[in-house]
Amino acid sequence: MFISVYVCMDMKVLLAMTGASGVIYGVRLLKELSEREDITVDLVISDSGKELLKGELDIEPSVLDSYARKTYESRDLGAPPSSGSSLYEFMLIVPCSMSTLSQVAAGTADNLITRAAGVMLKERRGLLMVPRETPLSTIHLENMARLSRDGCLIVPASPAFYGKPETVEQLVDFIVGKTLDLMGIENDSYTRWEGTF
Repeated sequence: MFISVYVCMDMKVLLAMTGASGVIYGVRLLKELSEREDITVDLVISDSGKELLKGELDIEPSVLDSYARKTYESRDLGAPPSSGSSLYEFMLIVPCSMSTLSQVAAGTADNLITRAAGVMLKERRGLLMVPRETPLSTIHLENMARLSRDGCLIVPASPAFYGKPETVEQLVDFIVGKTLDLMGIENDSYTRWEGTF
């Protein structure tokens, strides 16, 4: 089980973006992580994720390369994240498609993203997924429960409204902030609940 404690130390993170609508979450998180001197972030984007970057945000995937130390192809099973010796503290799958989530829950490792996620689970390191799907089937829920029991943090893309968000960016930043919280990274990305309206 991972404990959320605010820390200030060098952290090595692998961020994956898959073919779920909501790539804006992954892009915003990548930019936030890249601004921190104590965090090294590597990136892998699935083929479907690349299509969504173009379709939802009108950006080419290569634009994101400058925000990461290294970008890997999702088909490259020989890349360093395939091994526990790469020593990532956290892997984030944002957004996480239900296909990717299901493959990880089943132990399937047919691409770099699912292989690296399996490594994080077996090594008992931080794995966090932001699934973006609705409605959820019983199969989806059972797969999430299975991963949660194995230590994976599940952060549904369900922003809160108590902070009275006025823009899409504020809704996105709520999920980004919650993700950073769970990684133990101090942030002021969203309005925190203070116990009263």
